[in-house]
Amino acid sequence: MTKITALSTEITRRLQNGGLDAHGQPPERAVSDGGGNPCRHCLRHIPKGAEMLILAHRPFDTAQPYAETGPIFLCADPCTRHDSAALPEMLTNAPDYLIKGYNGEDRIVYGTGIVIPQAQMMQQAKAILTDKRVAYVHIRSARNNCYQARIDRD
Repeated sequence: MTKITALSTEITRRLQNGGLDAHGQPPERAVSDGGGNPCRHCLRHIPKGAEMLILAHRPFDTAQPYAETGPIFLCADPCTRHDSAALPEMLTNAPDYLIKGYNGEDRIVYGTGIVIPQAQMMQQAKAILTDKRVAYVHIRSARNNCYQARIDRD
């Protein structure tokens, strides 16, 4: 079994309350145009007209050569963290995603990365997680490499 793991509520609330991003800057505030602004906490698209945050995020505990940093969106107002076995809304719209496995030291496990059609993503993630070297899988945008969410063993 696998589960989609959203950005933690602790990190999200810190950022929503003006905390600094991975580059030491406060998140930018913007208004969602309703398309392509997925919140990494609730894993839903931020509705048109709703305020959102744009910030640099590094989904790793420490800086190291494999710790990619990139832009993400969050709802500006508190939202409920995704906690469901169902595939979240934000991962149903793109035709494909980049997924890749990381080991317990947050290093890419070479040979696990693949751009895969959305319909096959979870099945491939389960296969990647059968490799004992892999601790978790990242879901990233196939076009922009932006971090979307994490897949963990349940």
